[in-house]
Amino acid sequence: MRMFSQAILTALIGLSACLATAPAAAQGVYDDWSAVKAPAAPALSRVNIDPATTAVLVLDIARQTCNPETRPRCVAMLPRVARLLAMAREKKVPVIYTLGGNSTPADIWPEAAMQGGEPLFKSGPDKFVNTDLEKMLRDKGIKTVVCIGAAAHGAVLHTAASAAFRGFDVVVPVDLMASDTAYAEQYTAWHLINAPRLGERVKLTQLSWIE
Repeated sequence: MRMFSQAILTALIGLSACLATAPAAAQGVYDDWSAVKAPAAPALSRVNIDPATTAVLVLDIARQTCNPETRPRCVAMLPRVARLLAMAREKKVPVIYTLGGNSTPADIWPEAAMQGGEPLFKSGPDKFVNTDLEKMLRDKGIKTVVCIGAAAHGAVLHTAASAAFRGFDVVVPVDLMASDTAYAEQYTAWHLINAPRLGERVKLTQLSWIE
């Protein structure tokens, strides 16, 4: 019995020594933060729009969320927004607007301004929450939504993901979503392609690749 106890003690001492010399495992992403490298950029796709089953969602492109002081990257994309909207309207693709907070249609930048009776929904980052957006899309026979907006990490990410989870195909032009920093746009693009159940529904593209 005494010999058995000594053997157990010896084994425990040996195990303790091994643990003491083994490299410490990371306790979370903060431990590895500075060593994390960005993955390769997701591939972009050329997209052919079917006007009968596609809608463009213009997400929160208002002065409160798109301005030179806090989000100059959004202001820089406004000429591209104007080109996409002109293309959509020429092809009779429905254009649907959203706003958040206290924004009103008067706050939308002229390049992205509403025309005629184009619909408007107000909600938080996920524009399907507490609105009839899904019902409108279903009633119009929409199967694909093109999401553009002032907050890549906000309304674009959450509305695009919500649309995909509801069975819509989603197109996100990476040069028509903005954020405070390029990093937020980068992780939004990565998330939309790599998150479970999103990659099968979401296509990333750029304005010049939309026909």
